[in-house]
Amino acid sequence: MSPLPLHLRQAIEQETARCDLPSLSRAAAELSENYRAQRPARGAFIASEADRLAYVAVRLPATFAAARAVFAEVRRLMPEGRVASLLDLGAGPGTAGWAAAEVFEGLRQVTLVEQDEGWIRMGRALAKAGENALLENADWVRADLRAVGSLPAHDLVIASYALGEVERDVSREVLRAAWSAARAALVVIEPGTTAGFGLIRLLREDLIGLGGRLIAPCPHQGDCPMPAGDWCHFSQRLERSSLHRRLKTGALGYEDEKFSYVAASKGPVQPVRARVLRHPLRRSGHARILLCAGEGIQTVTVTRSDRENWRRARKTDWGDAWS
Repeated sequence: MSPLPLHLRQAIEQETARCDLPSLSRAAAELSENYRAQRPARGAFIASEADRLAYVAVRLPATFAAARAVFAEVRRLMPEGRVASLLDLGAGPGTAGWAAAEVFEGLRQVTLVEQDEGWIRMGRALAKAGENALLENADWVRADLRAVGSLPAHDLVIASYALGEVERDVSREVLRAAWSAARAALVVIEPGTTAGFGLIRLLREDLIGLGGRLIAPCPHQGDCPMPAGDWCHFSQRLERSSLHRRLKTGALGYEDEKFSYVAASKGPVQPVRARVLRHPLRRSGHARILLCAGEGIQTVTVTRSDRENWRRARKTDWGDAWS
């Protein structure tokens, strides 16, 4: 379970209190429908203050959970990579900055590039209300990703749920500029849909062509072995606040955010030997685990008689490494 930092949760509650519940509910319902239809979640559909507040209440916790999970894997597999500065492209309300601050203890500088003035105001308000000194002192740059040229160098560059909102050729141009700006690593996160993975797969190829060393989730630098009609994505469970539950009209105290991503380094990494692609199928006497490995996609079966691997299989979950 991935909870929001207390100060961020309180800041969201403070900001959303400015809007009446019926308006928030209508905006949240429209946002959810756009997301299910795989339309942009932060593009032209976010047009009013109620739209932004609904996004902050119901989508920010999910994108935060995904970003924090990806950052944690980057830190684990790139132990020598020092991250003191972050450049966030298409930053929205600054969600990735909050997640990075949770993971990278040495983070001292954050630059957030965002086109929408309303999101910049919201991001600054959340940082102030949440008493986040790092983000209060962040450098906000108002710019359109479609017109991005050279970017200032930072240790880590991220584009989270942003490149899918621009044309494919533009997203590839932004990727090249982002790679040039990254001193240590670049991360791209998109929704865990067929369209989101399709973009990640394309950008993965571009990163390899640019000399990137894949950190995660891929265990190899070869062609992606995912067959047509399937897609590589992962899941992160997050807590729902009481407001989140009301706006989503859901009884559960949690939800699962599905996402696809790729992370590449300019320096040495410690790649996993294989990665679990789905929830393992566990039975009383055996477990079947679908893996992506250097040899391609394969299924391993672990039986109870193999005591060491059986213990590992019982604890292994979707997205984990498997050696």
